Amino acid sequence: MVTIPLVAEPSQMLNVILGSQNCEISVYQKTTGMFIDLIVDGNPVLNARICRNMVNLVTQPYLPFAGALFFSDSKGDNDPDYTGLGSRFYLIYSFAGE
Repeated sequence: MVTIPLVAEPSQMLNVILGSQNCEISVYQKTTGMFIDLIVDGNPVLNARICRNMVNLVTQPYLPFAGALFFSDSKGDNDPDYTGLGSRFYLIYSFAGE
């Protein structure tokens, strides 16, 4: 598993390689929760997907993404909020088959 580095900001974008996949990840807070966009090797995979604690964000097997991507609350069972990114809420990538 890999922890993807996020900071406590309401909107951020980063490029990261996950399991040899070139990923562009955008995470942003709205009044209704935290959302994520994911582009893998230039192909949109997620668009405005709401983030929940310990719920795999990429649920459709036909999508071009190998592995699992989820948020983890290190101090409880709450859904992520930008104020706790990097200190309480972590974005985790789990390799396929892990």
